[in-house]
Amino acid sequence: MPGSRINTSSLFKNLDWFTIILYVIMVLAGVVSIFAASYDFDQASIFSFDEFSGKQIRWILMAFFIGFVLLLFDTRMYETYAFPIYVLVTVILLITPFIAPDIKGSRSWLVFGPMSLQPAEFAKFATALALAKLFSQYGFSLNAKFSNYIRACVIILLPVCLILLQQETGSALTFLALFFVLYREGMSGLILFSVLFGVVVFVLGLKYSDTEIIGISEGKFWVFVLIMAVMSVMVIIKGNTPKRVRIAGNVIGFFAFGGAVLWILATLFSVEIPGLPIMLGMIGLATAYLLIEAIKERNYSLCIPAATALLSIVFLFSVNFAFEQLQPHQQLRIKVALGMEQDLRGAGYNVNQSKIAIGSGGLTGKGFLNGTQTKLKYVPEQHTDFIFCTIGEEEGFIGTMSVMALFLLLILRVINIAERQPTTFGRVYAYCVAAFFIFHFCINIGMVIGLCPVIGIPLPFFSYGGSSLWAFTILLFILLRIDAGRKNVLTY
Repeated sequence: MPGSRINTSSLFKNLDWFTIILYVIMVLAGVVSIFAASYDFDQASIFSFDEFSGKQIRWILMAFFIGFVLLLFDTRMYETYAFPIYVLVTVILLITPFIAPDIKGSRSWLVFGPMSLQPAEFAKFATALALAKLFSQYGFSLNAKFSNYIRACVIILLPVCLILLQQETGSALTFLALFFVLYREGMSGLILFSVLFGVVVFVLGLKYSDTEIIGISEGKFWVFVLIMAVMSVMVIIKGNTPKRVRIAGNVIGFFAFGGAVLWILATLFSVEIPGLPIMLGMIGLATAYLLIEAIKERNYSLCIPAATALLSIVFLFSVNFAFEQLQPHQQLRIKVALGMEQDLRGAGYNVNQSKIAIGSGGLTGKGFLNGTQTKLKYVPEQHTDFIFCTIGEEEGFIGTMSVMALFLLLILRVINIAERQPTTFGRVYAYCVAAFFIFHFCINIGMVIGLCPVIGIPLPFFSYGGSSLWAFTILLFILLRIDAGRKNVLTY
């Protein structure tokens, strides 16, 4: 900034060195893991630039330089130029599908001679800056008016749409983690709950769609049970204190009575039961009852559980249609993750081999460079998205827990940094950084051990790749610079 000078001694004194030490430990551990994952028996050195580990060292050295430069910028610059940076990165995302080569069905990599970069990774810090800038505007409050929700959602979803055009579903999904930041800044917990409940409905409705209970698919049956339970809990939360338990009891009574009738018909008379219309009728009666009570008691918050039930049913019956809109390979990955199909030679091959590698490591592992699954290349992409299985095989349970502990420390530290920020801009940006780390950490490890579908996102600082390393370095070091500036380290 004109007329300002950075006091470098105060700057480096106020830096969060604990976070920097964690960062250095993780990137160095990442190099060792990449070397182990890509090791060939005739390989000479971890520092060889002809190998993945040597290439990663070059990326790391440049990342250190980028991080150092970011620390030298005036803190106010990040806030001042947040929207221009966001617009610039958005334009790059827009043109990428038209100029990027087709690599494994995706047009998301820009090639510059021997170097390739993925703009979607750099959109993370740009989106975080723009969201933080929006929330820091004078008088801005998420709940002040509905248009504020629209503005925040546009900032988050615009990169998602542009990245989807590049056929990069995994990278696009990472931006949805920013909705947790909206929750921290005042978004109703009901919205977040609705999203999570929608995921549960989707999984149950899809996974158990082929088996039946009392004339209805098992998935729909358990979703109806959940809907009734959720309605009852929401009534207790939203209703007036003297009446809410009675109303919730009546809601449960509708379901209990209908369930008893179904059970008697099914077990005593061995008749074919039209389970679907009966279940829908029970929920319909419960919903009508809540609406009547809402009008009688003038407690219109009771309309919320009624609306939740109706929307859940509509969503349930759209699950199969939505699933059919996915690409065949995406459908297969979801089915494998949900245990609906095995496909050990196809979509499930990576995950199966990864689980074998991690399980074979035992408590202490087979030892550095002694992993058989990884050395014999049974696990594809083991130096990138599946780097965690190399750690599990060679370092065992102790090694994997050490890596998870490092991530837990880093995430908790970032959250701590967020809570001590004196400005809205700093706090929101810090929570965006935490959200990205949490999403990548949970989903990457989840897909490696078979808990999540394989969507192809890296493990920060451990997976091979310059784009991911640089993007997370930029995310973290901008935060460190903002945090160092909270004590007025600038002199004028």
